Amino acid sequence: MRDNEVQVSFEFFPPKTEKMEADLWQAVTALAPCAPRFVSVTYGAGGTTRERTHKAVARIANETALNAAAHLTCVGASQTEVLKIAEAYWAAGVRHIVALRGDPPDGSGKFQPHPDGFENAAALTRALKRLAPFEVSVAGYPERHPDSPSDQADLDNLKAKIDAGADRVLTQFFFAPEAFLRFRDRAAAAGIGGEIVPGILPVVNAGQVRKFATACGAAIPPELDRMLEGLDERPEMRPLVAAMVAGTLCQRLYAEGVRQFHFYTLNRAPMTQALCHLLSCQQKDISSAALSGR
Repeated sequence: MRDNEVQVSFEFFPPKTEKMEADLWQAVTALAPCAPRFVSVTYGAGGTTRERTHKAVARIANETALNAAAHLTCVGASQTEVLKIAEAYWAAGVRHIVALRGDPPDGSGKFQPHPDGFENAAALTRALKRLAPFEVSVAGYPERHPDSPSDQADLDNLKAKIDAGADRVLTQFFFAPEAFLRFRDRAAAAGIGGEIVPGILPVVNAGQVRKFATACGAAIPPELDRMLEGLDERPEMRPLVAAMVAGTLCQRLYAEGVRQFHFYTLNRAPMTQALCHLLSCQQKDISSAALSGR
């Protein structure tokens, strides 16, 4: 990869209805020309979307040239059950797993391992690597996982996942570039090697984003909070503000040397297409400057 070359990946969620399935497939098709390294499909809390996730991942793997990755969690299943799911993915041609501890269904309290299950994502990663030569991505939290007692405990957990064989870290979304840059520096100081890829979530729906941010511990900067105020009542303005906010974030990260980006698409293509275009233009601008000797 050249120093200025941008690589992207996309996350989708499994559809619940035929209409949502059509929307998902439309988004996958529209985003394929952006040449993502991989596209992933999420796994619902408590394993609630297991069959739908498998169906969506298998379809992407079988009907497109995209590298499909399946989310897999430790929640609500024994180790044997989880590894059987992984074996089914391998048989379907899926070679990339996003290994997560996972969250229990809404309202059921904090995570409790299944009596015969994996206790955390590090244990799941280790087992997947023993099962087959999967490519494994894991989660990282620039602003600390809500269940972590301290920043250091969070870093220790992340290092355990990397030491277990994880190939890269995909971060939870964030809205202040400094949150990611500090996290990247702390991870490097802790001896955590490999890729740390920022997760980017465009602010398409203000209420939804506030809910997501509260659940995962992501801070909304005051200036962004002011921009979000009243936005849901003005739908014509939402894509404009979302593009400005996410575009500015990506540009700042690019200026700080970030070249891999993971986009939470929410199964919508236009915003992610626009951000990929922006990054491509920035990449070309830097290449042109280098060639001209500027």
